[in-house]
Amino acid sequence: MTDCENAMRAFGIDPASAQILTQKAGITVARATVDGKSVICKHFASHEDRREIENYRLLADLGVPTIRVLGTRADALLLEDIAESSVWRMGEESDMDDPAVAAALAAWYRALHRKGAAYVKTAGAGLYDESDCFTRENLTAIAAKTATQDADTWQLLTEHFDAIARKLRQTPRTLTYNDFYHTNLVVSRDGERAMMFDYNLLGKGYAYADLRNVTSSLAPRAAAAFLAAYGAFDPAEAALDDVVSPIVTLHYACRREHFPNWARSSLESVRTDLPAKIRALLAR
Repeated sequence: MTDCENAMRAFGIDPASAQILTQKAGITVARATVDGKSVICKHFASHEDRREIENYRLLADLGVPTIRVLGTRADALLLEDIAESSVWRMGEESDMDDPAVAAALAAWYRALHRKGAAYVKTAGAGLYDESDCFTRENLTAIAAKTATQDADTWQLLTEHFDAIARKLRQTPRTLTYNDFYHTNLVVSRDGERAMMFDYNLLGKGYAYADLRNVTSSLAPRAAAAFLAAYGAFDPAEAALDDVVSPIVTLHYACRREHFPNWARSSLESVRTDLPAKIRALLAR
């Protein structure tokens, strides 16, 4: 019997009756019935991926809304099935152009960032931070992998690395979601609330990284509604993110066998507007 089947049985699920929804990179998501109710079992083969289990506990402790957790094991979660919920529905692509959904979602992000800031300050030392990949070694590797060594971007980043790294270290951290997409979104059926689920990439970072991550996927009117509902953000974080986020994107893209389409705009920026953004950040 597999570890995933063992987890199902521990939750009262007959593995033979479960419907496998996805099975990728050691994470299995299955729909099943327990006591007459539809549930979702999520099993993690990798110890690294099991951080999501602890992330659900953390958000619950902080009072940040999540979908209901019905059971936990060291290697698995039992979750409510949103597809069968009378209160929630899964996010849809059309939500990316809905100002009301965007405004509702902003309240969830605001709660995550406000409650996460105090937690990170006292207990966040070991949390995953995307910007940790902003290193001299990675800059050299990205330039070589993308064959852009002659671009002004790399000379500027190398010459001013210490100053930029210092700004990065001094920027306050909070909890950040890091993985916005409509497939990870749930919306209340009355349209008044929205939240994210799937917390495998939850970590620490500066708040604006999440704001950029969300608004870059929303249609313009929804993005405007999101920012208006979220409230003020630090423009210094936005200037820092203009420089750091393309490097983070390219770092993860270059680790793949084939360069992904989602990193094309960051690669283009290396030869176009990134040098100007670096100079603007240094001038602050």
